[in-house]
Amino acid sequence: MSCAAAPQRSLKAALLRPAVLLAAVLALSACGSSTGDRGLSGAGIGAAAGTALGAVTGLGIVEGALIGAGAGGLTGLLTDEDTIDLGDPWW
Repeated sequence: MSCAAAPQRSLKAALLRPAVLLAAVLALSACGSSTGDRGLSGAGIGAAAGTALGAVTGLGIVEGALIGAGAGGLTGLLTDEDTIDLGDPWW
């Protein structure tokens, strides 16, 4: 009698949900009025988004995180508080 192997989730499926949740948490909590704050929060948001995109596109989660962190960090550093104004927080 043979035992059927339990179905295994792919690495992409296993990492997608946590990556999306992390991106949502970072997006909702990110803020900054100084250039450094915006650079750090932008890098965090970009890394989370890049990880999610890398997991689903086949680019790779590390490569996606690095590209996203670079893009998000640069966006935060090169903008000022008045350039990107999303308004008051919902809370």
